[in-house]
Amino acid sequence: MRKKNRPGTAGYGLPVVSRLPRSFATLLIIVAMVLTAAALVYPVTKSVGAYRSAPVSDDQTVVQTPTGPLTALDRDFVKRVRLAGLWEIPAGRMALEKGTSAEVRTAGQHLVQGHTDLDKAVLTAARILSLDVPTEPSAQQQGWLRQLDAAQGGEFDELFANILRSAHGQVFAVVAQVRAGTQNSTVRELANTANSTVLDHMNVLEDTRLVKFDKLAAPSAAPAAPSASSLSAPPGPTR
Repeated sequence: MRKKNRPGTAGYGLPVVSRLPRSFATLLIIVAMVLTAAALVYPVTKSVGAYRSAPVSDDQTVVQTPTGPLTALDRDFVKRVRLAGLWEIPAGRMALEKGTSAEVRTAGQHLVQGHTDLDKAVLTAARILSLDVPTEPSAQQQGWLRQLDAAQGGEFDELFANILRSAHGQVFAVVAQVRAGTQNSTVRELANTANSTVLDHMNVLEDTRLVKFDKLAAPSAAPAAPSASSLSAPPGPTR
């Protein structure tokens, strides 16, 4: 005859292992799944977001100039073009010195030459428009330069191609927006030059065959503002 179990024991006198309520166990499983998914998504989101930059100015005033009204978007665009040259020219020089492939070095040469010419154009535009423009890269851009400076070999090549391509992809949409909407002839001419430069740089960066298109930040849409749109974070880097 089987011995009757005492409370708290299983057959053969073994203690019963207490069980969690089913609903609580299910909750633990769901929490674990959410935390795992977050751990996988966060590095990708952080990497893509790192190539975005904040607006240069929040001033929405429209200023009258000899070459037409100058909106917040116009002013921000001019300053971003100047900022672009301040960090992309050094980045291009690094590629010429450290790049391990002919394609990376070619991209570096295009960056140096393109932004040297564009920088002359933006300084001329700033004088005409009586605008103060930056004299050194932003803190974020300096951070990108430090990353590139610390990288070597294939790591440098890949970092260079992806940071710079993400930056140019972000600003490409902004250049088109400025060109389509500005009423200032000086800004319009600068946008024409910037458009050609940015497109050339996107092409040579893609020619490296190192760009991870699925990781690039999507172009940022700019919110509405008086007479034009106010420039929001473009990308990655600043133009």
